[in-house]
Amino acid sequence: MTRHHQKKNAAHIVAVLCTGAVLSLAGIGAQATVFNPPIHVDHGIEYMSGGIGSDEAELMRIVEPRWPAVFEFAVKDGKSADFAADVVLTVRDAQGNVVLDQIHSAGPYLVARLEPGRYTVEAVLGGQKIQREVSIQGPGTSAKSVFEWPQGTDTASASS
Repeated sequence: MTRHHQKKNAAHIVAVLCTGAVLSLAGIGAQATVFNPPIHVDHGIEYMSGGIGSDEAELMRIVEPRWPAVFEFAVKDGKSADFAADVVLTVRDAQGNVVLDQIHSAGPYLVARLEPGRYTVEAVLGGQKIQREVSIQGPGTSAKSVFEWPQGTDTASASS
């Protein structure tokens, strides 16, 4: 092999190694941005909230079927809807007992491990309350409720 070919091969090997290193670092960076939102407990009920950003929203959609209760929050925007966060959620069982007490959502999705039964769910955003009745059937099933506020709801004052 001539000296010219050796230099050319060495340059090619270095380029391949550098490209691999850059792609590996990019992959590590991308993986580091997606994480499972923390699971919290209120009144003995586990819940998880999130969905800020497309990766976390996709993660929440993937885990939805594993949780008995799924809540999605949005504000109407013309013909479509924008996701809403910092919704205050209160859940009462059929006897009126509070099982989740004024939980602040960390994104447009909130999932909870509610026991089978009927619940009244109250969601407040910008001072506007929406109430829904939810029925949880049993293991392996998931009940989804979408809370959609009208266009113009003041999301800036959601936490007040």
